[in-house]
Amino acid sequence: MDSGKELASWLDKVLEDFQGVQVRRKSTSRVRVDVDADALPALLELLQGRAGYVHLSALSCVDWIDDDEFELVYHVWSYETRSLVSAHIRIPRDPGAYLSVYDIYKPAAFFERDIFEMFGVFFEGSPHMEKFILTEWDGPPPMRKEFDTRKYVHDTFDWQQYNPEWLQEIRAKGGGIVE
Repeated sequence: MDSGKELASWLDKVLEDFQGVQVRRKSTSRVRVDVDADALPALLELLQGRAGYVHLSALSCVDWIDDDEFELVYHVWSYETRSLVSAHIRIPRDPGAYLSVYDIYKPAAFFERDIFEMFGVFFEGSPHMEKFILTEWDGPPPMRKEFDTRKYVHDTFDWQQYNPEWLQEIRAKGGGIVE
């Protein structure tokens, strides 16, 4: 593709057969596609197979607590056209589950595992739905909006004044932290 207009026209033709998508252009090389959650796997297969979007560069999650939904954003890249499509879906916070796209994009397993750990969204069919960063964590998913970090810290940890020996020596010489 030589120009952004050619790419836009070409991608429009690929997406015109797909029902229920809303396309918004961010620029000639960035496109946002909003789609129903049920239709996402078919859209990703279409983008990968017919449009050359072979690289899942990221999968992100947004917690819309007031709407009682999570937004999942699948960022797919085409090396051929040097363009990015971000496919957005919304799912209910309860039960907080969606289908894995691991069978379409293998890197999805890593992103899905991270979102499961941080937001509690379970991806059915993903090969790794266990903790990998917060292995000692017993609290709720820490990236959810209702998680109160300050309360968790105060309820979980004992506080003590930080006053190591090296700081006492600096203070004794007239330096250190001004209080």
